[in-house]
Amino acid sequence: MYSRTSTLLSRSCRYFLRTPVHQSYSPFSVSARSFAAVNAAMADATNGVTADLIKAKLTDQLQAQHVEIEDLSGGCGQAFQAVIVSPQFEKKTMLARHRLVNAALKAEIAAIHAWTPKCYTPEQWQALQQ
Repeated sequence: MYSRTSTLLSRSCRYFLRTPVHQSYSPFSVSARSFAAVNAAMADATNGVTADLIKAKLTDQLQAQHVEIEDLSGGCGQAFQAVIVSPQFEKKTMLARHRLVNAALKAEIAAIHAWTPKCYTPEQWQALQQ
């Protein structure tokens, strides 16, 4: 019985104990599909969304009195932070304000990576400035 157990053990461990066979396959190789994905991502990095475009849309669609847009991505147009002051935010919760802004910028938000709006009514903005 001892010999049979050792035979089973050696058969089951044969895979783990064998010497590695050198193959040209590397687990870290980059395939053509990976290159295509990287190229597509790099092409999307310049998506055409600018701070000026966002500011113009917000001013036009929300009748914003004051809009500050900051590009947090270093100029590539992938991350923006905004301060928006509009009378349309009166009597709306923060969630409703954000939904209003997101609806106005639906296409632009879909094209960028990060968007952080800060929405204020004119009265709130005046109180913050003092």
